[in-house]
Amino acid sequence: MPPSALSLLGLVRHLAVIERAWFRNVMNGEDSETFRSPTPDGRDDFDVDEADADQAFTGWSDECARSRAIVAAAASLDVTGRHRDEVFSLRYVLTHMIEEYARHNGQADLLRECLDGTTGE
Repeated sequence: MPPSALSLLGLVRHLAVIERAWFRNVMNGEDSETFRSPTPDGRDDFDVDEADADQAFTGWSDECARSRAIVAAAASLDVTGRHRDEVFSLRYVLTHMIEEYARHNGQADLLRECLDGTTGE
């Protein structure tokens, strides 16, 4: 398998950006910026050369708390938010986030497997 820039810290940073984008920007109508300027390939959250782990985990935790507050304040799962010309329901966003976390949990498991060699059933 070729080398990859994928890391657990990169996944945490990426998930913080995803939380912010979907809940604050799409569902809450904010215009908040991501934590970093994107690299030419758009994968800035995975670039961890200069990253601070404590800052990354705090940022992710704070974004999750804000996301939970936005969900708690919603009148129903049918409320909508916009991204450009597309409309998304809160139900869609929550389902998408389950998929997003499941996908990245799988990637984290592959990283763990490379480290300890243990495979699942």
